[in-house]
Amino acid sequence: MSLRIYGNRQIKTLATLDTRPTVARVREAVFNIWQGTIIDCRWLDLCAGTGAMAAEALCRGAAEVIAIEKWNRACIIIEENLQQVAGEDQTFQVVQGDVVKRLKTLAGQQFDRIYFDPPYASNLYKPVLEAIANYQLLAPAGELAAEHSPARLPGSPIPALEICRQKVYGNTALTFYRPTSDDPLLTDASE
Repeated sequence: MSLRIYGNRQIKTLATLDTRPTVARVREAVFNIWQGTIIDCRWLDLCAGTGAMAAEALCRGAAEVIAIEKWNRACIIIEENLQQVAGEDQTFQVVQGDVVKRLKTLAGQQFDRIYFDPPYASNLYKPVLEAIANYQLLAPAGELAAEHSPARLPGSPIPALEICRQKVYGNTALTFYRPTSDDPLLTDASE
């Protein structure tokens, strides 16, 4: 099976329901919201599935992409998809394993954009958001988008992350986060 992404490129998908690629309408919405911030960014794709979001980020000019996915078969497909779309000046890495454990290995790195799309019924939202905050993986001017069911919010608030927007697209909702500011001058200026 295949999926069409930005630039009319086709990437492979899994024939099973082990992964659920982000639908085209939602992918387009995310990249429209983040328009102008993808070129040369560092992109982290969590619960990457087929790697469609990571591949799309590379197609739109991300400098570096890291994709984390639990399933080995999916990682093989992600690797093939990213090899197909990456330019010579772009780097990517596919990491297999439990997303919460793998986030710890990224401590000390920061990402401009993080896309998080776990199985909607999973209990991954809170531990992943906490790990991103604890390991300071989101750059100070970065944003994180969590995909979820409109009927279920991604979890209780995380002190280091604030919600900056929420969007609903049919059966898919997106909650966007940015780092909270510890600087009272910045907080006062934005009010």
